[in-house]
Amino acid sequence: MKTTMNSIELKTSIPGPKSSSLLERRANNVPQGVSNTVPSFAAKGKGALLEDVDGNVFIDLGGAIGTLNAGHCPPKVVEALTEQIQKYIHPGFNVMMYEPYIELAEKLNQITPGTHDKKTFFLNSGAEAVENAVKIARKYTGRKAVISFDRGFHGRTLLAMSLTSKVKPYKFGFGPFAPDTYKARYPYYYRAPFGVTPEELDQNLLDQLEDFFLSEVPAEEIAAIIMEPVQGEGGFIIPSKTFVQGVKRICEKHGILFIADEIQTGFGRTGKMFAIEHFDVVPDIMTMSKSIAAGLPISAVTGRAEIMDAAAPGEIGGTYGGSPLGCVAGVKVIEMIDEEKLVDRANAIGERIMWRFTGLKNTLNVIGDVRGLGAMCAVELVKDPQTKEPNKDLTAKVVQECNKRGVIVLSAGLYGNVLRFLSPLVITDDQLDEALDVIEEVLKQLV
Repeated sequence: MKTTMNSIELKTSIPGPKSSSLLERRANNVPQGVSNTVPSFAAKGKGALLEDVDGNVFIDLGGAIGTLNAGHCPPKVVEALTEQIQKYIHPGFNVMMYEPYIELAEKLNQITPGTHDKKTFFLNSGAEAVENAVKIARKYTGRKAVISFDRGFHGRTLLAMSLTSKVKPYKFGFGPFAPDTYKARYPYYYRAPFGVTPEELDQNLLDQLEDFFLSEVPAEEIAAIIMEPVQGEGGFIIPSKTFVQGVKRICEKHGILFIADEIQTGFGRTGKMFAIEHFDVVPDIMTMSKSIAAGLPISAVTGRAEIMDAAAPGEIGGTYGGSPLGCVAGVKVIEMIDEEKLVDRANAIGERIMWRFTGLKNTLNVIGDVRGLGAMCAVELVKDPQTKEPNKDLTAKVVQECNKRGVIVLSAGLYGNVLRFLSPLVITDDQLDEALDVIEEVLKQLV
């Protein structure tokens, strides 16, 4: 039965005739390198539901890869955008300024961690935010080198791609990469060597980081260490407070700036406004994008005022950076997160997901690990619970079959064997339970 936007009795037929026609046009006009999870085309969205051009309705647990914490088309955002677009669309902040830019900067300076003076500027994408955060760190410190972590993802532009760890599909064949970028190790407790405790692993990795300054590049040449507080594309890997605080201490010891990449983890996703708050660490610089503006293309770099002022006029920014539409949407999203208590909602969503799959783990031996922070949850699939061999094929089949049954779910991880949950935080309990029922049913049928 076909569903409607008001009914979630899921059974879809994809691709339908209209999507099939569009798929043919897509194949003839769009490069194959642009990947797509669902072989269908959106017609409209509301909250946690998406309807395609053939009338099929999906429960969206992907949220445009974590971009829609506030949901599809939140009414307050739509209303604000409609009002703004009738005033002016883009005078260009570098030419003539506008108040929404200042208002959103003020809000981010207020809500990001730390009581110190901060400043914020805006760009278009997460990758741009990362590149500009590094530019500022280099300018402020007078140093060149940057350290990121294995399994980390920071974008697809040259410097961001160089900082990214996963080779395929992000880096293969696209070299040479930016110089003075290095990788450190990030804890992965589920895959730690047998018998090694989390505490021992943390200490070992922190010791390795100090040794890195002796064997690879001296600390005096390192401008910044950039870290995802929870690794996103890497498989929703959650470090310990000990590890994150240890990295911050090492940064402070050597005059290295700590950059928190909150592009996927920000705006309530992890059960706090920003994931770094879980670790009681205040970063020097933060990068933000994705859910900042309910799907509008905008990103932000926020940092200590003295660091952000290191760049002279004209050295940072861009033609479209901080568009009025993105800024207006961002202000409304932040208000919505507060008014609708979406941070609390993220914790409730996470508890529901974790409870469901922790219980299934005891009966389905393909579930190797269930982990999460707030609503940023993941299920790691394996071929054998003892060897922990990744089960990439099963993961791909689960994603595909769930899509056919009206649930959008995404995969992640270095091995491609992790189901990740990035539903809008406005999803209802009924919608979430229905989607989880489908995933459970698919897992049981495929195993």
